[in-house]
Amino acid sequence: MESFLLLLVDMNNKNQFELIKIKSDETKTCSLLTVKEASNWASEYLGKNITPSNISYLIQYGRIPKISINGTTQVSTKDLIEYYKSYNGSREIEFKNKLGEDLNWALSFDQYKEAETTKHVHRLHPYKGKFIPQLVEYFLDDHTDAFKKEVYFRKNDIVLDPFSGSGTTVIQACELGIHGIGIDVSAFNTLIGNSKISKYDLPNIQSEIYRITNALKKFLSQTNTIEFEETLLRELYDFNNKYFPVPDYKYKLQNREINEPVYSNEKEKAFLPKYYKILNEYKIKLTQDKNESFLDRWYLQHIREEIQIVFDEIKQVKDLNVRNILSVILSRTIRSCRATTHADLATLNEPMTTTYYCAKHGKICKPLFSILKWWQTYSKDTITRLFQFEKLRTDSFELLLTGDSRSVDILNEVKKLNLEFSKLIKTQGIKGIFSSPPYVGLINYHEQHAYAYDLFGFERKDELEIGPLYKGQGKEAKKNYVEGISAVLNNCKKYFVKDYNVFLVANDKYNMYPTIAENAGMQIANQFKRPVLNRTEKDKGAYSETIFHLKAK
Repeated sequence: MESFLLLLVDMNNKNQFELIKIKSDETKTCSLLTVKEASNWASEYLGKNITPSNISYLIQYGRIPKISINGTTQVSTKDLIEYYKSYNGSREIEFKNKLGEDLNWALSFDQYKEAETTKHVHRLHPYKGKFIPQLVEYFLDDHTDAFKKEVYFRKNDIVLDPFSGSGTTVIQACELGIHGIGIDVSAFNTLIGNSKISKYDLPNIQSEIYRITNALKKFLSQTNTIEFEETLLRELYDFNNKYFPVPDYKYKLQNREINEPVYSNEKEKAFLPKYYKILNEYKIKLTQDKNESFLDRWYLQHIREEIQIVFDEIKQVKDLNVRNILSVILSRTIRSCRATTHADLATLNEPMTTTYYCAKHGKICKPLFSILKWWQTYSKDTITRLFQFEKLRTDSFELLLTGDSRSVDILNEVKKLNLEFSKLIKTQGIKGIFSSPPYVGLINYHEQHAYAYDLFGFERKDELEIGPLYKGQGKEAKKNYVEGISAVLNNCKKYFVKDYNVFLVANDKYNMYPTIAENAGMQIANQFKRPVLNRTEKDKGAYSETIFHLKAK
């Protein structure tokens, strides 16, 4: 005769239980764990650190059911195993089946959590298409292993990144005691990179943040924005609790018990009359009178006014380095405050000025009406990250230049900014490159930060981008791309030591890099094919990139 264990499973976090039964012989492989116990179990099971917060997230967002026993939240190892089944080898098998057995899984860095791949100053500002610091460190540090059989860079060498983007290579070089030079055609990218690498008087930054925050709060106190948002949030809270309860709603979505498009559209329309009533009550103006620039189109009227208040205060700061880092904080802030949905932050489809159903959060969300919260959050986060990096950085030289890597006179430009560093380059030479060139027809690098160019008045050099999205991926675009990357290598190698090492990270689906190497008088000494995990794009399919190791012929 079979025996069963009866359990009360709380499926909607409101103490409304469903009675389920599990065969007693299944309990041997289906243990019940508290959240803390589950984090320890999952850490051992996956071979990586899983925190109690990670487990709570899975419960809250309906990834696994919550089991309540005597008022204590517990989860089943059976449910955890089902959720984590893509790990512990199966994902590696899946990727290799799709991408080939030559995939180097050691370069997946799957063991690192997001907090580690975005450590310290690497997350001071969003940047689409950047590589993780662990990948840079792998090739720059002095270790060897089964794949990396020699040391390519040593302490006091000089490494160059001619497509420096947000400065990842230069930052990691600084951690390792390697001198770093970055070059980017985008003035804003250079601002981000130099702001990460600069040394600061942190109390001075905190003092300026305090002053600017008070000015913003004073402006807010003279409006009814705070009261309006508080009223709107109360209405949303009641509405979402009723129609999108956590975690029941997300769990039902996972199990296809709800038709999300139909249900969400119905509830989205149901809340709009409440939204417009509150808008009228507080006399909130949504859109700006102009629609000429990015700042005009993608920011609500009050957000735009607050941005200008903070920017005007930043312009009063005398210390250039402090002014720059405050500008980066403001840029990061306003990027998060664009009038768009949470799901479209990276792509931007159409400006959103009303409440809307958010598939990311599984409820009705709203646009932002003030930058104060994000300004304070990112200010605090920036100070913390600068402090963390200060404890890790070395006394090596680091510098990021704005220029076209196809033609820039590296030695002369460095000399203008740091005479001692330029002398080192002249006498010692550059050991090589670690860089991720732009992919052909994938990203418009200036446009991703259009808001910052509008606000700060930087000159845009879109026409100098190599392989931008707007030029497509046709025959002529690929020809221009090959010519552009080849020209960069030919210009940079004038400053190299004789036995240089060049590492270029690319997804070369058009097989252009053999031609690029030939054009630059180089040979491909090795290739490291790696899986790219946790991509931010909506396409989560198996994807790889190749690290091309080029040397002199």
